[in-house]
Amino acid sequence: MSDPVIIVCPHCHAANRLPVARLAEHPTCGKCKQPLFTAAPLELDSTHFDQHLGRSGIPLLVDFWAPWCGPCRAMAPAFAEAARQLEPHFRLAKVNTEAEPHLAARFGIRSIPTLALFRNGHEIARQAGAMDTGSLVRWVNSRV
Repeated sequence: MSDPVIIVCPHCHAANRLPVARLAEHPTCGKCKQPLFTAAPLELDSTHFDQHLGRSGIPLLVDFWAPWCGPCRAMAPAFAEAARQLEPHFRLAKVNTEAEPHLAARFGIRSIPTLALFRNGHEIARQAGAMDTGSLVRWVNSRV
């Protein structure tokens, strides 16, 4: 049996403990019974950001973006495809810097899109600028 890992539910934000070996078995939340992985980026706001950042046992990749940003909109499909490829070993999330300017300021986001990769609550890598799916997946896998 593998060591357990904490997975924060993308729906109710409850912490769930499960063995790493069960990540690929389409686990559901013990509280709300919804899937713990949706194969899509999670929209995070300041209310739930720290739960996913600090409690999750898998790395968190955050796309800091804005609705008016052309490169951000152009990268959105690639980021969504990367979520399908990288889950369940990574959680992908998006933070709208227009709606959450204090999160952008907290992490020193100076340009968008900016990707920040976190592990155990700490930033381990950052990349500014749009990327295609293949480049994004390779970049993430090379950093962990």
